[in-house]
Amino acid sequence: MQRTVVIDVVGMTPALMGADTPNLNALADRGGRRPLTTVTPAVTATVQSTFTTGLMPGGHGAVANGWYFRDLSEVWLWRQSNKLVGGEKIWETARKRDSAFTCAKMFWWYNMYSTADWSVTPRPMYPADGRKLPDVYAHPSELRDQLTSELGTFPLFNFWGPNAGIVASKWITDAAIYVYEQHAPTLSLVYLPHLDYCLQKYGPNHPNIAAEVRAVDALCGEIIERADRDGTRIIALSEYGIVEVDGAVHINRALREAGLLAVRVELERELLDPGASAAFAVADHQLAHVYVADPACTAEVKRILEALPGVDRVLDEDGKREMGLDHERAGELIALSAPDKWFTYYYWTDDDRAPDFARCVDIHRKPGYDPVELFLDPDLIVPPLQVGWRLLKKVAGMRYLMDVIPLQPDLVKGSHGRITPDDASGPIFISTEAQLLPDERVHATDVKQLILDHVFQK
Repeated sequence: MQRTVVIDVVGMTPALMGADTPNLNALADRGGRRPLTTVTPAVTATVQSTFTTGLMPGGHGAVANGWYFRDLSEVWLWRQSNKLVGGEKIWETARKRDSAFTCAKMFWWYNMYSTADWSVTPRPMYPADGRKLPDVYAHPSELRDQLTSELGTFPLFNFWGPNAGIVASKWITDAAIYVYEQHAPTLSLVYLPHLDYCLQKYGPNHPNIAAEVRAVDALCGEIIERADRDGTRIIALSEYGIVEVDGAVHINRALREAGLLAVRVELERELLDPGASAAFAVADHQLAHVYVADPACTAEVKRILEALPGVDRVLDEDGKREMGLDHERAGELIALSAPDKWFTYYYWTDDDRAPDFARCVDIHRKPGYDPVELFLDPDLIVPPLQVGWRLLKKVAGMRYLMDVIPLQPDLVKGSHGRITPDDASGPIFISTEAQLLPDERVHATDVKQLILDHVFQK
C-alpha cells in the first residue's frame, strides 16, 4: 500500500490558482491537474458523501447539508452521524482489500460513529445554562484530549460566524499533521474550509480574496512538505466553485404568501411549523428542497415556484432522477436558483416577528442554511462593545442572546450549489501521480476509486 493524503481545499478553482498558490501549483506541475465535475447540490455534505462512497446523492442519501425528517416533522441541518450516509465508504472498501489499511478522517463531514480508525470533527458543548463552548468530538476519545493538550482548544468561533478565518483551518492542519505523525494512517482525509467562508462573504472577485488564497495555500504547503518527507502520495481537490451573486430569493415567503406555509407564534415571534405546512422549503445555498404534504398540490406548487423571480428551474420526479437526486429524503420538488442568486430560509414577512435565533449564529435551530451568519450587523453601534457586553453577561452567568447577526441577505456576495458554467470557476483535482489521472476530467463519483488507486496501485 502507498500512504496517501487527500487535502480538500474547499472553494479552490483554476481561476483562483496562480501567483497566490505556489504550493498547489508545484504539486500540479510535478503530477497533474484535472477539472472536477461535481454533483448537485454542490454543497459540502453531499459532495463529500459522493467522494467517500462513489455514489450520486440518490444513492447515499445526503441530499443536502440537511433536510426535512418527515417522521419527526422537523428540519435538521448539519447532523454528524456517519450512519446517515448510505453506501460502502472508501475506508471500508480499502480495508476489505488489505486488513492493515487505516484511515484518519480529519474534519470531513459525517464524522461521528464512522468506521474510520481516527476521526475529529467540531462538536461544541452545550451546558444547561445555555452556553456554547468550543470543543471537538474525536475517535478514539483520547485523541480529543491529546489534540487539545498539543494545540489548545479548537477555535470554534473562527470556524464559522463573523470571526471565521484562517485560524480554524490552521488548527485542522496541525491536528492532521499530528495524527499523520503519531498514527501513520494509510489514508489521511483533511478538510480545509477557509476559502468557503471568505468567498461567500466577499465573492470570488473581491481584492481581499488573493490574501485568503495565499493563506490557505500556505497551509497546503505545510501538509505537502510533511507528506513529501515520507514519499506519501498527495491529492488536493475541491468540492465546488463559488460564484458571484447579487441578491437572494425568499422562497418560503412566496410559499407563505400563497397560503401554503404555516407558522406558529411563540412569545410574539414566528416559528416555521413544517408539519402543519402544505408546502415549505429547506433552503441550502442555491438549491432548495420543497416539501409538499399533499401530492395533489405538487403541480400547483411547481407553478408558483417557476413564476418566482430568481428561480431558474424546478425539478419534479423526472428532474430529480436526471440530477441523481431521486431519494426519499429529497423534497417533492427541488428548486434551483438563477446562477447569480441564492435562497434564504426566511419565512417571516416582518423582521420584528423573526425568531430570536434569526439574529444569532445558530446553525442547528434554523430551518435552512444562513450565510448571513458570516456578518456582524452593520447597524450595531460600536459592534465590539455590543459583543463585549453580551460576553460579559455570559461570564457573569447571566442569560444573554448573542443577537448580532443582521437580516440583510444582500450582504452575501458568493454562493454555490449549482454546477458552475465553466471549468475555470469549478472544482479541481490535483495529484502527484499523473499516471493515475484520467485523460480529461474527474467526476465526483470517480474520486473514491481514484483515491483507492493511489493507495493500491504502484
